[in-house]
Amino acid sequence: MAQEWNIRPRGHTCGICATPFADKDACVSVLREAENAYERLDCHAKCWGGQPRDWTPFSAWEGVYDAPPPPAAKAEAVKKENAEELLRRLITLEDPAMGNVVYVLAVMLERGKLLVERDAKPREGGGILRVYEHKRTGDTFVVLDPQLRLDSLHEVQQQVIALLGNAT
Repeated sequence: MAQEWNIRPRGHTCGICATPFADKDACVSVLREAENAYERLDCHAKCWGGQPRDWTPFSAWEGVYDAPPPPAAKAEAVKKENAEELLRRLITLEDPAMGNVVYVLAVMLERGKLLVERDAKPREGGGILRVYEHKRTGDTFVVLDPQLRLDSLHEVQQQVIALLGNAT
């Protein structure tokens, strides 16, 4: 008796005639025992009814083939436009208290492939000025890299999350 079975999705082509299923086609799904495993066969109802076999199915059922939906666009954890709008707003405020948040937003947008770093210059008094260019508009952003330490990063991330929550 077959003991091994892993979850297997329905096939997208008939296992007998090899023709792809169309949406809402009548189909038959069959499990049959093979040495130490079960095999699944999905086929058109007409093919199943007209196919001579020298084996008895372990289980068989009729159903309707539902075509898989088209792949959905990958959901973004943070909408780029909201992060971009927040970055633009905070840069125009020129609030030194928001420097860390501005930098984290710029890095987020760079990783999201919206901004491209074009240059980096050391700044007198510490930090690095990073020059970013917006891929679509060509706008340039000059952002101070405050060289955040890992132990302060969580606090800045929480500020960004809170601000983005208000920006949506």
